[in-house]
Amino acid sequence: MKSPIDWEEIRLFLAVARGEGLSTAARQAGSSPATLGRRMTALERSLGQRLFVRERLGYRLTEPGRQFLAQAEEMEAAATGIERWRDGLSPRRTVRISAGTWTSWFLARHIDALWSPGEPWTIDFVAANARLDIARGQADIGVRNRRPEEPWLAGRRTGDVAFAVYGRRGDALEERWIGVTGDGAVTPSARWVAERHAATTVVRGNDPRLILDLLRRGVGRAVLPCFVGDPDPELQRLQEIEELRHQQWLVLHQDERRHPAVRAVIDRIVRLMRDNRTLLRGESGTEG
Repeated sequence: MKSPIDWEEIRLFLAVARGEGLSTAARQAGSSPATLGRRMTALERSLGQRLFVRERLGYRLTEPGRQFLAQAEEMEAAATGIERWRDGLSPRRTVRISAGTWTSWFLARHIDALWSPGEPWTIDFVAANARLDIARGQADIGVRNRRPEEPWLAGRRTGDVAFAVYGRRGDALEERWIGVTGDGAVTPSARWVAERHAATTVVRGNDPRLILDLLRRGVGRAVLPCFVGDPDPELQRLQEIEELRHQQWLVLHQDERRHPAVRAVIDRIVRLMRDNRTLLRGESGTEG
């Protein structure tokens, strides 16, 4: 009789599959890449299936691996649902907001506009470059770059978001670029740099905050949302990238839209975005 699969193994598998390798997943799991690699091998052995193709640049899912990923995501959604049920037993409702790293950073910097002590709810920020599944309860509110197409999701447009190339203020600004690797490499701005400036990319980081630190050190140029780059006194805007401009939508499940806590947070996010629409649209900065 085969032994049951440990949920921890499923969680680690999801991290490796989404990170397309061991390094990012190991940092998230607080483990070493070597240990994580051994655990993936043990998982494959217990399943009798090869889940990954080991390549020089990372791990690529096999067809059985993709099938297992779908099952693992079902388990993850169920576990999240249990957590949400547990949270619902508390007198304070938790409102989970899913957004990209920089949008989550922006919302956190303006937490006073969204929440205050004494509110009958709490807020969880879930920064993720991949879209979490609102229908399965992984988030209450998602900040997305397009109108939702699913009939069970409601959407509310908040405006536009602009992107530009930045460098350290006062530098000669040679043709050197800072790229993105790991989970962050899936974003349109990261792909824009990879497709056009791979030959002159001198350093990469898997965390957007690392990119900002490298920019401030004058390592090279990088792409940022204008709401991040324009207010930074250490940076200068070099070129707006019109093709990266996108709409911004708040997305939530139809069944949740009338919940008082979710409704209140939605209204406050909309007000915050509209109060900062000039910054978000890139109209508050000038190119250097």
